[in-house]
Amino acid sequence: MFSKQTKGVDITLQKNQNGEYTGFYTYGHAFFARHGKDIVCAAISILVINTVNSIETLTDAQGSDSSNEEEGIVIFKMGNPQDEGAQLLMKSLLQGLENIRDQYGDQYLRLTIEEV
Repeated sequence: MFSKQTKGVDITLQKNQNGEYTGFYTYGHAFFARHGKDIVCAAISILVINTVNSIETLTDAQGSDSSNEEEGIVIFKMGNPQDEGAQLLMKSLLQGLENIRDQYGDQYLRLTIEEV
């Protein structure tokens, strides 16, 4: 499930057979800069946390999440992936993450989309 990379964040977005996002998981830290100054890790964290919070408060997709800040782990599973608002928020997450990866490089952020 998680890579053993020492540098960089691994994020896997999950889709079902209907092409709907069902959740995601993250692992690791970017290590772009020292702790407290790592703008890449901060940007990724903001996108991930905002997506979870927005799905839980603004949609009917209700999900479950767990996290471990020290290891950079966030696991989010959507309860109702058919919710259009939740799908839009997941697409927005992906777009933001792709922008970060494209700007700073995949040594800091690796993205995968897997069918579940």
